[in-house]
Amino acid sequence: MLLVSACLLGVDCKYNGENNLNSKVLELLSKETLIPVCPEQLGGCPTPRVPSEIVDGDGADVLDGKARVMTKNGEDVTEYFIRGAREVLKIAQSMGIEKAIMKARSPSCGFCSIYDGTFSGKTKSGNGVTTEILKRNGISVLTEEDV
Repeated sequence: MLLVSACLLGVDCKYNGENNLNSKVLELLSKETLIPVCPEQLGGCPTPRVPSEIVDGDGADVLDGKARVMTKNGEDVTEYFIRGAREVLKIAQSMGIEKAIMKARSPSCGFCSIYDGTFSGKTKSGNGVTTEILKRNGISVLTEEDV
């Protein structure tokens, strides 16, 4: 059983109301039970929504109170991202999930690389908020690019 970013399975939960359907992830449905989650929606963010990025840090810094998640319009949405991460963790723990496939570069789901907080498409090292909380709790993470 694998936890998967819902957008990768074709769920229209992306910030712009669309999805990131990935054929390789979709193919896994024939071999694995996939549990779709969208941390932003679980945290209370609407769909569609203004794009968000982590400013002055990464997911670890957000969880430690040292960085914020901000929308492109300057609204602080940190609480939504932390709440969503905690909800995803609850789902993973209640189902005994040990591995997750998360959306690359996302401020929630990115693994090892996330957008840099300038809304320019540039990236920086670090994990998204949800990926960080999963890793801190012993769940291994990869992205659709690793499938």
